[in-house]
Amino acid sequence: MHVLGRETDAERSPSLPTVRLGSFLARDGSAGAAVGVDADRPHAGVVFGKRGTGKSYTLGVLAEGLAAAPGVSPVVIDPMGVFGGLRAAGGRVAAPAIRPGAIPASAWPDLLGLDPTGGPGGVVWRAVADATEGAEGIAIADLRDRVAEADAPTDARRAAANHLRLAASWDVFDADAPPIASLAADRSPTALDLAGVPEAAAAAVVRAVARGLYDARIDGDLDRLPWLLVDEAHAFFDGVADPALRTLLTRGRAPGVSLLCATQRPGALPSVAVSQSDLLICHRLTAERDVARLAEAEATYLAGDLAERLPTGTGEALVVDDATETAHTVRVRERRTPHGGGSPRASDLDSGETPDPPHGDGSDAGESEGTR
Repeated sequence: MHVLGRETDAERSPSLPTVRLGSFLARDGSAGAAVGVDADRPHAGVVFGKRGTGKSYTLGVLAEGLAAAPGVSPVVIDPMGVFGGLRAAGGRVAAPAIRPGAIPASAWPDLLGLDPTGGPGGVVWRAVADATEGAEGIAIADLRDRVAEADAPTDARRAAANHLRLAASWDVFDADAPPIASLAADRSPTALDLAGVPEAAAAAVVRAVARGLYDARIDGDLDRLPWLLVDEAHAFFDGVADPALRTLLTRGRAPGVSLLCATQRPGALPSVAVSQSDLLICHRLTAERDVARLAEAEATYLAGDLAERLPTGTGEALVVDDATETAHTVRVRERRTPHGGGSPRASDLDSGETPDPPHGDGSDAGESEGTR
């Protein structure tokens, strides 16, 4: 098996954790040798693809494999509610719950859409800073009490309190929420279902989880290597979650935290998401801006134009492996757990049939994963 992300032949040992991705795709369309992804060391990667070409499906394949690999633990950010099938791999689908103190005081005005330099934004900033200093288990109600007692104009205090009530209505803040490290305490995958969660609340959850996993590894509170898999990742950059995601991209590998960002809009990702990735999996792209973002991954060891090598079939992907300085076309294997990303069809409702799942490489559908 060719293992993406491993630099030398000496490391290609069957005892190391490996995730089966699929098979090489020959020019005639036939499947070649098996292709895996290294799970022994931390990585940063991106999964690109226009809608319907297999982006989320591939993320699910990787989550399945990571769930079977020793020493690691996958956590999936699921904005569309399509990863519920991971329950079949022994995983859990959890409603998002974070402690208010997981968001730093300086980020709260931005989270609530307030000006941090004064007025209600300044009141909220000060209230969170005072409430969380040396304390744990702070509730939104505690923050509102702080706001009510703040030395600020009545209008500013009233507006700040109203915005905190809005934050409470999101149902993601819980003073008794378990620590973020508990999401990656064992090898079973955890999918955080953010479907229907307001955009600002979802960004808060992503920030708390990304930073929480990083801090848990730094502080020695997590004895597994977590992999954070973020679907629709473009929605979480340039906002409250942006600093934490950039931290994982640029510094996450040192403490052992991996980050995989999947998106149908690579042009909306910052350049650092591509430049810091040592693994790039790209399904079909057609938008000029998205192809331009892909071009940033081109390196001197790659011959020709990557855009010209993009696959056209569903379930096919161009994989750029910086560790081995190579690019390959692969066919992604079929998932062993149900995929929830397919779109319903009116004709299926009339006939009583269910939509066909996205197609991958069915040749290994029953094969086990993990150490091999």
